[in-house]
Order: sequence, then C-alpha cells, then structure tokens
Amino acid sequence: MKAEQYTRRSIDLAGWPVNVETYRVDAVYHCTISNVDPGARIARADGASRDEAEQRAIEKATRYLSQTRRFPSGG
Repeated sequence: MKAEQYTRRSIDLAGWPVNVETYRVDAVYHCTISNVDPGARIARADGASRDEAEQRAIEKATRYLSQTRRFPSGG
C-alpha cells in the first residue's frame, strides 16, 4: 500500500490556524487536520472522495475548535 495524491494546505477554522493533509490509499481518501503549532491532531476522517474526507474532517475539527476556550495572553 502506498499513499498517493498527497496534498497539504493551511486554513483557518473557528479562528485557529490548522493544516489539512489529504491522501489516498487504495480506493479510500484519508484526511487529517492538525494544529499549526504545536502540530497536535484535531480530527481525521475517511471518505470515497477527497471532498468527502475533507468535509467530514473539517466538520469535526470546526466543532471541536469552536468549543475550545481561549485565554488572553498576559503579555
């Protein structure tokens, strides 16, 4: 098994900068969304197409990130 059609892009979700990585293994597309810094994985999803996998992962990540509290920096 070899990953094919790998793409990586940076977007903002719910006010947070994230990386969206998508690739295909056999007939299944996999998408992983991670925080830009420190790189923690937030959500992942699979689908029959790139759009389906990305849409599912983005929905999950948006839901999780919108629930995350932000604290003002003391700087």
